[in-house]
Amino acid sequence: MSTPAKRKALSPAAPANTDNALTGAHWLQQGMPEEDSEDADSSLLGSDVESSTASVASSIFNYRIFNGRTYHSDAVTDIEYWAPNDEKHLDSLEIYYHGVELLNDHQLHMSPLKDDIEYVIDIGTGAGIWAIDFADKYPNCEVIGTDISPVQPSWVPPNLRFEINDASKEWTYKPNYFDLVHIRFFVGAIEDWNAFYREAFKVCKPGGWIEHYDHSPVVTSDDGSVVPGSAMDTYGKVLAEAARRIGRSVTLADDNIMEEGLKAAGFVNIQSKRMKMPLSPWSDDKKLKEVGLCAYSTLSADVEGVVQYFFGNVMGWTPEEISVFGAHMRRELKDKSIHGYYHWKYVWAQKPEDAQ
Repeated sequence: MSTPAKRKALSPAAPANTDNALTGAHWLQQGMPEEDSEDADSSLLGSDVESSTASVASSIFNYRIFNGRTYHSDAVTDIEYWAPNDEKHLDSLEIYYHGVELLNDHQLHMSPLKDDIEYVIDIGTGAGIWAIDFADKYPNCEVIGTDISPVQPSWVPPNLRFEINDASKEWTYKPNYFDLVHIRFFVGAIEDWNAFYREAFKVCKPGGWIEHYDHSPVVTSDDGSVVPGSAMDTYGKVLAEAARRIGRSVTLADDNIMEEGLKAAGFVNIQSKRMKMPLSPWSDDKKLKEVGLCAYSTLSADVEGVVQYFFGNVMGWTPEEISVFGAHMRRELKDKSIHGYYHWKYVWAQKPEDAQ
């Protein structure tokens, strides 16, 4: 499966010293190596290991399919995650992430990080956009991006690597290791946020930071233009109810789950910032107008991908019902007299310097 390319040019690694590198002519002179015999050195990786490795690798790409859309492989996690991982959804999310970054004035982090930070992890990295930008900004810092789908680009800064990992399980990273634990857009992914934050606390360095940037899809308006029973009104309410039925929350920016969970885990210096994201370019503010255009482009391009798991799998809507709803949602998004928005919240906190 192809993945969306990173829009900005990436800085390549410094060239290695190749003065003593053997030429292609040298290897041509060696000829093809002999085939391994059955009594070959037992230290060599044989066909059984290679077969097992290939099997594990291929199982990660054995995506689940629902209504023609692909989702994460059951080989990676036994949780149910709502977002498709196909190219259509990833392309729309790339536009959306631009709007999210613009909403926060393109700040990669809110924490007062030191210049000599060593290790950072991006949980739920998705297409890896934030991780790539962060690794570019801090070239001497080792950055890890984790996700349950292998949808990240292959050309990345040399100090960044991606891993397939399920953050809803126990984390296996070293305790007291990361200078920053970064989480963005994780609504509906976690059943027990308190347990999640405890894992983050464990791997965070004493004095290190955690940041969680998330939203709520419940659409509202300040002037009453989002009327009860409209598609925009239905959109967030059904998503919230569906998530509640499976023990999840999608309204992280509308409640105190992040703040309370971080405090319970032991983090201190908890701070938060709440922002409004217009769902179309109706605002007179130049920045919010562009943010709204990004949100509009994303939702209008793939509203079905956003809702079909919760609406279909959980709430029992048919594909035809989802399709019709999507058409109504697009129609309302085009109407600039409807001033719908939802909230994003940025929460950051610190692990105490004297924490064990």
